Amino acid sequence: MSRSTPLDKVRNIGIMAHIDAGKTTCSERILFYTGKNYKLGEVHDGAATMDFMVQEQERGITIASAATVVEWKGHQISLIDTPGHVDFTAEVERSLRVLDGAVALFCAVGGVQPQTEQVWRQSEKYQVPKLCFVNKMDRVGADFFSVVGEIASELGGNPVPMVYPVGGGEDFEGVVDLLQMKLCIFDESSHGVNMTYGEIPAHLLEECRKWRNNIIEKAAEQDEALLEKFFADEEISLEEVMAALRKGTIARSIIPVFCGTAFKNKGIQPLLDGICAYLPSPLDVAPVCAVNDPDNVRLPDDAAPVSALAFKVTTDKHMGKLIYLRIHSGTLKAGSSYRNSSQGFDVRVGRLLRMHANRQESIEAAYAGDIVAVLGLGKTRTGDTLCDPAKPIVLESIEFPAPVISISIRPATRNDSEKLGNALRSLADEDPTFVVNYDPETNETVISGMGELHLEIIVDRLRREFKVGCEVGRPEVAFRETITQEIDGEYRHVKQSGGRGQYAHVCLKLIPQPAGSGFTFINDVRGGTIPTEYIPAVEKGVIKAMESGPYAGYPIVDLQVVVYDGSAHEVDSSEFAFIEAARVCFRQLFLKAVPQLLEPVMAVEVTVPEDFMGAATSSLCQRRGRVEGMSDKGGAKIVDGMVPLGEMFGYSNTIRTLTQGRGAFVMTFERYEAVPYELTEQIIEKRRKENKIRG
Repeated sequence: MSRSTPLDKVRNIGIMAHIDAGKTTCSERILFYTGKNYKLGEVHDGAATMDFMVQEQERGITIASAATVVEWKGHQISLIDTPGHVDFTAEVERSLRVLDGAVALFCAVGGVQPQTEQVWRQSEKYQVPKLCFVNKMDRVGADFFSVVGEIASELGGNPVPMVYPVGGGEDFEGVVDLLQMKLCIFDESSHGVNMTYGEIPAHLLEECRKWRNNIIEKAAEQDEALLEKFFADEEISLEEVMAALRKGTIARSIIPVFCGTAFKNKGIQPLLDGICAYLPSPLDVAPVCAVNDPDNVRLPDDAAPVSALAFKVTTDKHMGKLIYLRIHSGTLKAGSSYRNSSQGFDVRVGRLLRMHANRQESIEAAYAGDIVAVLGLGKTRTGDTLCDPAKPIVLESIEFPAPVISISIRPATRNDSEKLGNALRSLADEDPTFVVNYDPETNETVISGMGELHLEIIVDRLRREFKVGCEVGRPEVAFRETITQEIDGEYRHVKQSGGRGQYAHVCLKLIPQPAGSGFTFINDVRGGTIPTEYIPAVEKGVIKAMESGPYAGYPIVDLQVVVYDGSAHEVDSSEFAFIEAARVCFRQLFLKAVPQLLEPVMAVEVTVPEDFMGAATSSLCQRRGRVEGMSDKGGAKIVDGMVPLGEMFGYSNTIRTLTQGRGAFVMTFERYEAVPYELTEQIIEKRRKENKIRG
């Protein structure tokens, strides 16, 4: 067994963008031009290959990332199409963690949009080199160079236009390849498959020469030898320019930019050429290393010990649990056993699959740099490492944002009770941002996610895929609690009921921290007044108390707890006694430290026609929102604001009604802020009543 494509010809890329920028349409064109598909799949027809879920086809949006592999001019391209909606940001996060490069899509009219900024930040977090593709050049108001400017000013990138658009809007004809200085026209009768190259129109020649010189200058900046030739006015060959552009792209110091219209089948082939020419192979990126041992490195070599990261879990109704893996080193073979080093058990690879959206192709082996799916990995979870048992390694896992919205869910009938539990566990395995909890105070199952649409999709899948009858409660906001004043005090836990008693004495200090700081525990006990073996029990007790705050019953955040003194009894002290002492002491002190209720606040961008701008701003203000800016983009008005999440439920219907269906909005989690005092009292009283009724 050996690989069919050399490793330096392998590209692992994702397509990322704001919702409705055309990611899936672009993916469909890539499948078509590379010969993977023989007909065009359209999103608006519900026939897109990469949007295979029923929920995606009905809504015309991508919900789950889908993977496929295509061939282009001797290169193997593993492609992942990611969602653009903020509720499914975890799909982007997990994909970028395992990709070597990415294509950032931009609408030629909308430019840099809120979710564009979010996915751009995610790609920078994982240091992923990028190309840009300005899509929808056929739309009225399309402006390629305006978007290029926004990439520089709003995203901090160093964009290098590689093509020059010929025409715009309905008159968009094609592009000029600036390196070759050739006009490229796409034949509409063959859906853009046939391309003709010609001479650049005279009226564009000077402008194209200017932008070609810009490419050469940017390329020269990436290489000292080339820079010397540039300043000496020596001729620089096309090969030297492309090599320097590739070097700069991989170093993330420049970003090549292409343009076209995926829907009208123009500009995709030059983009594919750019992916092969400039984005890195697995050999060009830093090798992975153990999370706690930087000297334990795995090189992208088929002969090296196996190391792979599980980045996605799905459930196939016919095949069972599918685990998506990125192979970082070695050769993974079907039927062989490997070590799940993250959880400490051995697993056997049942079947090895090459994925094409929801279709599979069985293969015998996967090599370094491959992205594949595996059956038979038991309880393997997202973020787990698979490795050679003789050469163990644990790779860095994947961090996901915490859920911000919750609803209660219950089975419709007794027969649905067990099915609901099993289905929820399966969905939680698939999606790390979907959390299932049982509230013992209310005897309810509570599911939490990233937004209304996220939970709506979850409930829809329960009913359709898992055939579970269920009923849901009203969405609830994931409030948090914190304190505003520093406080210290003590508590002595003493119980005697015959036989061995319980004794623990702790002195704690609670210190408020800045928003987003999280929780820290500090041991400042001197002289062994609390034996060292009981300090972890004190921390456990504090953490237990923080899970459900004494103020309103919500988790506690942004707090530093210091244990500085206490005492123990040589017979009656125990781990349990210190857990209980710390828990009670914490709760008593918390209520004296002027507690505060916090709520998630969302950054909201509302896009409306100019006539409805007043209605949009009023609608935000009525929801306790703050309007923070207004701007023009693509012939529409943009209203930016900060609004509490609890006030945004049902807003999609509101904005559509106010704007006769012409308005839209997107929102992203920004931070937690204090709830106004009068609302705090209402929330606490309401929660107490609900708990009393349910209890």
